[in-house]
Amino acid sequence: MNIFKCKTKDYSEKLESLYNHTVPLITAKKLAEEKKHQNPIVLLDIRSPKEYAVSRIEGARLIDYDHFSDSEVKDIPLDAEVVVYCSVGYRSEKVGEKLLALGYTNVQNLYGGIFQWKNDGLEVVNKENIPTDSVHTYNKSWSIWLINGVKVY
Repeated sequence: MNIFKCKTKDYSEKLESLYNHTVPLITAKKLAEEKKHQNPIVLLDIRSPKEYAVSRIEGARLIDYDHFSDSEVKDIPLDAEVVVYCSVGYRSEKVGEKLLALGYTNVQNLYGGIFQWKNDGLEVVNKENIPTDSVHTYNKSWSIWLINGVKVY
């Protein structure tokens, strides 16, 4: 078995141990396809400002996990298609739960977060909106799950 397949299997197992499955999941490839068709999606990056400054999925809006408040999302219609993501999907699932509790009806969590997005070869942009290979990996121990990109701590 090659190292990428082994890491992918291990990553899937790690994600399963983190998720409560309280928010429906969307894969990176499915989200990329929906974005291509210009479906109106509200994409919320639930990481810290420091992580967001390194790179993000184009079009994503920062909603800091540590400082989440209802007022940050009051402009988003309750029936909007909302996709939340973080590094791997744990923090975004927690914010997704809060959104559902607020009455949002179409919330999904990006499976594997920005790590999976980048591992699938999809583009991220930096603060100047320029494509980059860099991804903030939260900390050194989580960086093992980013296979396809430049790790930034």
